[in-house]
Amino acid sequence: MTFSEVRALKRESRESGLQAVRDTFVLYRIVGVDLYPPVAGQSRTNLQFILEHEEALPNCQKRYLVYRIFDQEEEQKIVALLERFGATYTVVPFDRSEYARIGFDLQSLPEPELLTGPTMDLLSVSERQRLLMSLHRSKANYVIHNNGAKNSVLREGRGLAKWVLPFDGTCFFTNQGWRQFMSDVQHKPYLKYFVVPMTRVASNEDLLSERVECNQSEEPQLVFRKDAAESFDEDFTYGRHSNVELFWRLQVAGEWDHYKDDAWDQQRRTLSEEARQFGVAGWVARLSSGVADQEIEDREQRSLAHTSAILSTLHALDASVAGTSKETLVSVRELVLDQERRSSDPKISHLIDLIQQTAEQALSRGPYSVVDKTTLPPSGCAQDYWHPAPYWWPNPDTPDGLPYVRRDGERIPGTSLFEPESDKYDRSRLQRVFDDSFVLAMAWQLTGNQVFADHAGNIFRRFFIAEESRMNPHLVYSQVRAGYNSNLGYSSGIIEMKDLYFYLDAVRILDRAGSISRREVEAFSAWLDAYLSWLMDSKQGRKERAAKNNHGTCYDLQVAAIASFLGRKETLYETLARAQSRIGSHFAADGSQPHELQRKTTQHYCCFNLQSWINLSELAMRWNVNFWTYNPPRGGSLKRGVRWFLGFRQSRWPFPQNDAFDQDRFLPIWFAARDRIGDLSPTGRPETAYEAKPLFHPHDGVRPFWNIGSFGSP
Repeated sequence: MTFSEVRALKRESRESGLQAVRDTFVLYRIVGVDLYPPVAGQSRTNLQFILEHEEALPNCQKRYLVYRIFDQEEEQKIVALLERFGATYTVVPFDRSEYARIGFDLQSLPEPELLTGPTMDLLSVSERQRLLMSLHRSKANYVIHNNGAKNSVLREGRGLAKWVLPFDGTCFFTNQGWRQFMSDVQHKPYLKYFVVPMTRVASNEDLLSERVECNQSEEPQLVFRKDAAESFDEDFTYGRHSNVELFWRLQVAGEWDHYKDDAWDQQRRTLSEEARQFGVAGWVARLSSGVADQEIEDREQRSLAHTSAILSTLHALDASVAGTSKETLVSVRELVLDQERRSSDPKISHLIDLIQQTAEQALSRGPYSVVDKTTLPPSGCAQDYWHPAPYWWPNPDTPDGLPYVRRDGERIPGTSLFEPESDKYDRSRLQRVFDDSFVLAMAWQLTGNQVFADHAGNIFRRFFIAEESRMNPHLVYSQVRAGYNSNLGYSSGIIEMKDLYFYLDAVRILDRAGSISRREVEAFSAWLDAYLSWLMDSKQGRKERAAKNNHGTCYDLQVAAIASFLGRKETLYETLARAQSRIGSHFAADGSQPHELQRKTTQHYCCFNLQSWINLSELAMRWNVNFWTYNPPRGGSLKRGVRWFLGFRQSRWPFPQNDAFDQDRFLPIWFAARDRIGDLSPTGRPETAYEAKPLFHPHDGVRPFWNIGSFGSP
């Protein structure tokens, strides 16, 4: 500060009367949640250390804000501790229903397709983590709203003392640090702010010796004179420049001056009118986090570990609020299914009888294996999944028929599901695994007949577990166009695994039935882990992720279903955020689907994509993510998409549709939408989902017996 600036501040202090006011202080500590993976009661441990070992600070009140501890038992222990020491405190409770309504912050994306496109593959690990953190900004600001909590105590403290110290809950004053702080403040009482350097300690016990010295290894804390105009920016999230934003505005110099903003970061405010009106006073210690990764010296690695811990905390909280675990079924509502199992409603009984009959038919088929096909993929390995691109035929103008040529609408023999020659390839066999296993599992769930579960277990064992017959965990040879791409498959072939989501529910049920062993479930999880890695990292997988139409929807459905089964919450929530970011481009403002309307069978593809969104939305709801309430800043919404499509149920479809369309396909969409958004015009007949057609062609994307374990009685 210049001499004239100091002189002006001194004059202002005298004229306001504050210079004559005795220096009094109120020190607030924000006691918040333990980050995941939690060290049991670490916040409480640090609080107890403060209460037991920090001495009374002259002219200073100590107060505590217990801020949104979502573990009620832990909150009660913290409050009991504060009561035992006679501390003054306030509790801001965690409201689970309020938190449950908070969604992703997709408005932070600099471009709508960032999460789906190739840019994601160019980001470093740190950049990717910071991007994901920005998508959880509102969630973090509710649970760990450091700036909001500090501003609340700052407002209160201005009426209690001349100086307000809104500090983190891990701050500890040694006698030496406080004496130095008092001296520095008294030396320059005309300043409105003081920066308090912070020292990180590896062990709290080190502070008892009074031999700890200030090394300024952490971002400092800020002290406010009661008339200071500034406060913390509540849009900035804990873990991403939450304190630093005010340092920038006040021109507090430090390593943060070299921090770079990401494209998705919050915009910095302009320079404060009270910039440079600060001094440096004393020092404070930061108590141990109890987590080794967050105590390492390298700042970037420590920041990455900290961001990962915040995300893991939020993901664990979302799962807790939703009451979901990896064992939870994602395509079937278990409470509804249990009610239906015990129901005497003849419509439901008839549907259960039909499931049992269909399961009995499945008993005569399988078990299946990819080694059963009568032709081999280009690799020559029978355990590689193999299916040629259906519309590509041998070239009549070349001696070897290569490269193949496309005949739009004409399928190569064997590429239509369940036709006689389809045993040459694996597509029909894979669909039988999915459909038969699901129906068999549901039949066991509804009747208790172990025969059904055991047969599904044999299908599972031969297709995915047995070393000599299991499928290799990739789709490298799906939809091969001979003579192209080194005879490898194309990204579009990944959609052939689209129904994995309901098959994984079948596996969960078989595990409960005891028809597959714990060791086999672990082996299958390893298979899924390998397949997921291929799906996310291969060239085919990355290209399918970037698909702008139903292929992108079905890709996200696969990844989310696998992540849900494996309990990979970070992958799961990244996928659900990515899926939500697609909604504005999949649906126009009027609800139409521009990408699907480019096809020759527009009604089929609009219906299929919408059905796929409903399947994915059902999974997302299990994990406290609601696509139905999302309104993108550009484009349409899932609600509008439903209303637009259902508007053609009673009227002629005005777009190209080369094939016949099954009008019953409107029903799964109507009943699902009515369940989520309510105000839809009546369907007429059937009046209940139980009376509707229960089985559709697999190409339609409708789960077998979609109308049970879904909506319950109307």
